[in-house]
Amino acid sequence: MAWYGAAMAVSSSMLPLGTPLPRFALLDVTSGRTVDASELEGRIAVVAFLCNHCPYVKHIRSGLVALGARAEAVGARMVGICSNDPTTHPEDGPEAMAEEARRVGYPFPYLHDATQAVARAFDAACTPEVYVFDRSGRLSYRGRLDDSTPKNDRPVTAADVLAALDALSRGETPSPDQHPSIGCSIKWRQG
Repeated sequence: MAWYGAAMAVSSSMLPLGTPLPRFALLDVTSGRTVDASELEGRIAVVAFLCNHCPYVKHIRSGLVALGARAEAVGARMVGICSNDPTTHPEDGPEAMAEEARRVGYPFPYLHDATQAVARAFDAACTPEVYVFDRSGRLSYRGRLDDSTPKNDRPVTAADVLAALDALSRGETPSPDQHPSIGCSIKWRQG
């Protein structure tokens, strides 16, 4: 099980709370249309940096599907973004992403960040890494989905993100006691 050993794990950078939602326009690999950040304006927005190959993401797939359904139920909008370099990780390229989204049943657009500019704008460091923005487009939560990892026996519940989502849907501020995500590093282009 060395494929998710401690040497490979990276923590999220914890972008400062209150940061405005970065602008983006990315291809949704499942529909073929471009999704613009402006589509998230005026709504609670959940942005999850994902990929197909990472064992940490594979471990929480069911939680991502449940989170996407919950976000939709409370009128929030969720998107997944893959920023990995498909040259070095072809399993994270657009065609493989579309296949993964259909197979897993992601109820949200799965966006391809071909230039990696969006990952840099979010200061994303790993997959999975989740950001939740309030209705005014300000960062209210960032970090892990929950405390489950491939190496522990805790169930995948999406509890941390759901608590933030539910607080925002009630017009409250999420707890500032937030934990970084731990996962595979984003696979940056070389050169």
